Amino acid sequence: MQNTNVAYDSKVEGEIIVTQADAVINWIRKHSVWPMPMGLACCAIELMAAGASRFDISRFGMEVMRFSPRQADCMIVSGTVTYKMAEVIRRIYEQMAEPKWVVAMGACASTGGMYRSYATLQGVDRIIPVDVYVSGCPPRPEALLDAMIKLQDKIGRERSVKNLTAQNTKPAKADNLALAGAGKDS
Repeated sequence: MQNTNVAYDSKVEGEIIVTQADAVINWIRKHSVWPMPMGLACCAIELMAAGASRFDISRFGMEVMRFSPRQADCMIVSGTVTYKMAEVIRRIYEQMAEPKWVVAMGACASTGGMYRSYATLQGVDRIIPVDVYVSGCPPRPEALLDAMIKLQDKIGRERSVKNLTAQNTKPAKADNLALAGAGKDS
């Protein structure tokens, strides 16, 4: 007679599943990411296309786009970040509850893109920490989906139980910038 029990035998284990708390919490978190779209320029069109039926971001559990920072846990910054908008982006990021993640979508959000002017922030990572960068000008919806899958993998590897017991705040990668009056008088 052939043994058909592969991994789980309810008679032996008594309807009990044993696992780590980190594994369960991270599985729930990575399959229920609620993005907050910060569409600032042309990359926002590609971000919208990722939610359409052709690319269908809902396959990955991320279809609930929230426009309130208190209901979102992943900010997708897509487009050119000016110093005028940088203060707003930082304020919205600070209003998001922990744990929170950031995706910089496109060359402008990642590095300032082709804009080397006094009004353009040379990368959103100067004001908030970025978890995943998406390259391209503008990046295709497939690139955003790939970045979101990488973010899910990162969430799955986090130490969530430790973060529940200790207050976890991600420090910004740069010191506070003087957002008002970005240009220097000559």
